[in-house]
Amino acid sequence: MKLSELLDGHDYQVLQGDPGTPVTAGMSFDVLRLTAGSLYIAVPGHAEGGPEEIGQAVDRGAVAVIIEGDTSGPRDMPENVCVVRVPDTRTVTPVAAARYYGEPGRSMEMVAVTGTNGKTSVSYMVEALLRTAERTRTGVIGTAGSRIGSVMIPMPRSVLTTPESPELQYLLGYMRDRNTSTVVLEATSMALLTHRVDRTFIDVGVFTNLTQDHLDDHGTMESYTTAKLRLFQGLCSRAVVNADDPVSDRIQALMPGAVTTYALDTEADYRATDLDSDAAGTRFTLHHGDRKFAAAIPVPGRFSVSNALATVAACHLLGHDLDALVSALDRMPAVPGRLERWDTPRGATVIVDYAHSPDSLEKVLTTIRGFAADRIITVFGCGGDRDPTKRAPMGRIAGELSDLCVLTSDNPRTESPEAILDQVTPALMATGTPFQRVTDRRAAIRYALGAARPQDIVLVAGKGSEPHQAVGDELIPFDDMSVVRELAREERQSNSGSQRAWSDIGRDIEEAALRVPQPGHAAEG
Repeated sequence: MKLSELLDGHDYQVLQGDPGTPVTAGMSFDVLRLTAGSLYIAVPGHAEGGPEEIGQAVDRGAVAVIIEGDTSGPRDMPENVCVVRVPDTRTVTPVAAARYYGEPGRSMEMVAVTGTNGKTSVSYMVEALLRTAERTRTGVIGTAGSRIGSVMIPMPRSVLTTPESPELQYLLGYMRDRNTSTVVLEATSMALLTHRVDRTFIDVGVFTNLTQDHLDDHGTMESYTTAKLRLFQGLCSRAVVNADDPVSDRIQALMPGAVTTYALDTEADYRATDLDSDAAGTRFTLHHGDRKFAAAIPVPGRFSVSNALATVAACHLLGHDLDALVSALDRMPAVPGRLERWDTPRGATVIVDYAHSPDSLEKVLTTIRGFAADRIITVFGCGGDRDPTKRAPMGRIAGELSDLCVLTSDNPRTESPEAILDQVTPALMATGTPFQRVTDRRAAIRYALGAARPQDIVLVAGKGSEPHQAVGDELIPFDDMSVVRELAREERQSNSGSQRAWSDIGRDIEEAALRVPQPGHAAEG
């Protein structure tokens, strides 16, 4: 497609070359993803590109370049490379990318899920429910990667939860070309703020909740809220919103007559009552209009029922049969890394969950407390290069709702792991709950498993099903549940001659845990 066709309707200035230059190999912000025939979009400040990389982009085969605003035009460029200037690369790109791939969002049912917590769970549940109830071929784009059903779509590991618009439109085109009928994607606040989700032609936008998170990006809760609300300001045709959250009132004001509500504690279009939860799942009564349904999901907890209501409401709004949807709820597989359960050979239960904010950690621990037969041992940390104001609250919550805590690294990224733990430790210590610092995450999980007695529950929180740990600028392979199972295999293979039994280690750990450490001193396990 010609560059001029991709930019049709936008204000642009040709600095050199012919805007009729054909773009034949896609487009990217990332200079390393360019090949011969590509369009390079030089987004100021982008980590993998920007105006300073234009020369490298041309060397890699870019035939056209888009620059922004006051960016200086490149010097000594080959004459056959077209360079145009636009007011804002972020707003131009989704339109150009959608056109290049034939506006694939128009060809499929599109669902976008936003909110602080629940995006991945609802996205996963929409796909699973449609597949279970009606064998619908559904694509998913989000934290756990991109897939059609169970088949993963290879993408670079650096791709974001909501990919940049060139990658997102590519994925939608890929799914359309493989006869996908519905796509559900996670729409993060930064994705909405930077226009990545523009021109995806969303049929149903889902709002789950809004709690403290991502203030490192947005500064204030109001700015964070404003970013989330972009989904409901012309990007979706209809909305499904959580009426238990006060932000729902603002969404209803933005989309009068186009909002469907769900709730546990408030009158809504879809409601749940009579909740009965245990470790295996939750049973409840689902209300819609004047109808009542006996329902169940294989996940414990009130927040899981809330996610189920959002899922049913979105799928029903797309035209799928309500009876079939409710009937299929209890046959859905568990969401990986979301209250994912596994029993150890010694009779303890391990639960892996993505909880990495104060609100999500409190909800998960409260849920577990509701069915725990004995102690709760919580392994947790806080991410680096992210909102530091949530670290102390998470330490307090973990201490108040656990019987023993193991404070460890989450994804430290470029921050000092010890410095992060130092910010969590005082609030955790103030609760009086025994705890230990074990900076290495694998060693921390081993420590917790060694301390666990039969009937105890070990919660490994913060990373869920993430397949790697971000340390410095590296992504190191690390999956919490896989590590738990590997450690269990090591225990089974151990013997008195080669390795101390976990029961012995556990006794030592319990004694050590009663000696609460001081800030700055870590047990390295």
